[in-house]
Formats: sequence, structure tokens, C-alpha cells
Amino acid sequence: MTLHNLDPRAPWVISTHDLGRRPGSMRQMSLTLPAPVDVGVEMIGVPKDAEVELDIRLEAVMEGVLVTGTARAPLRGECARCLEPIVSETEVGFQELFFYSAEDAAEGDLLLDGELLDLESTFRDAVVLTLPLSPVCSEDCTGLCAECGVRLADAEPGHKHEVIDVRWAKLQGLIPEHNNDQES
Repeated sequence: MTLHNLDPRAPWVISTHDLGRRPGSMRQMSLTLPAPVDVGVEMIGVPKDAEVELDIRLEAVMEGVLVTGTARAPLRGECARCLEPIVSETEVGFQELFFYSAEDAAEGDLLLDGELLDLESTFRDAVVLTLPLSPVCSEDCTGLCAECGVRLADAEPGHKHEVIDVRWAKLQGLIPEHNNDQES
């Protein structure tokens, strides 16, 4: 992927000027950045502009700049079983090589734009790959009642509905209810 004209003021754009092109030079950074848009899957994700804490190491190598780090970010979503809100955090590790030139890179590899690199797609990929497709509020979440939609964790114990097979419904009133309190 070729990057052109990155804005050095953009929050996820990092300058590698201090490293030069000297293999072995290294710089460590701790940053707090606003989360980009659309970091998540359908049921859970990182809210836009939430604080993302990054601890990264930039290391100059022969082919480019190797970025290694961890990101911590809040997660917001809803339980796939009961639809209750989920508030959580995630911590992901990532490592990405940003190549100096397209000649050294294969298709899909990331390139430096001069001395600038953009970590947004690296962060997004790392987070999205760790998110559950069907998040749950707790492992033992029982979900919603299929008949009435009440959250089963909040319902009376033994919550159930009398289910009458529609094919037999007309016969329902033909047999009188048997009362156990009657004396024989």
C-alpha cells in the first residue's frame, strides 16, 4: 500500500526523523491518541475519539522502520445474547514493518511517506482481529426469552410459557381440568 502526503499533524501519523536511516537506531514512545472511526465489529468496538494508550518502539532496520507495541483501549458494545450494554477494555500487541521503498515491499506491505508512518490501520487491524463476533456480558448469560423477550437473568426462576401446539388447540376445552383438591 502506497502512502502519499500524510498530514504530520494527524494523530496517528508518527515521524521517524530521529531514527534517520541508521539500522539499529531505536526510539520508544508512550502516546495517548483519540480512537479512529470504525474500530470494531457489529456488536462491539472502540468508541470514536476514546483514549487509546500506545507504548511503541520504533526501530530502524535495513528495509525500513519496524514498529512494535501495545495498545490499550476501551470497548463498548452489547451482549449478543441479552442485548445488555458491555463496557470493557482490550490490550493488543502489534508489529509492523514500514518499508522505505516500494522495491523492497510486496503488495499489501506498508510504506513510509518520507519520514512519516501512519499507525491507524495497524491499530485497527490488531484490535478487530481480537474482538469476539458474538460478545457476551458473562459466560453464563442465558439471553432473552424466545417467547416474550424478557431478559432471563432478570426473570423469575423457571420462567416459561405454556406452549400449545396449534394443531391440538381446538381440543383444549373438550376435557375438563382435573382438580386434585376434589375428594373421590
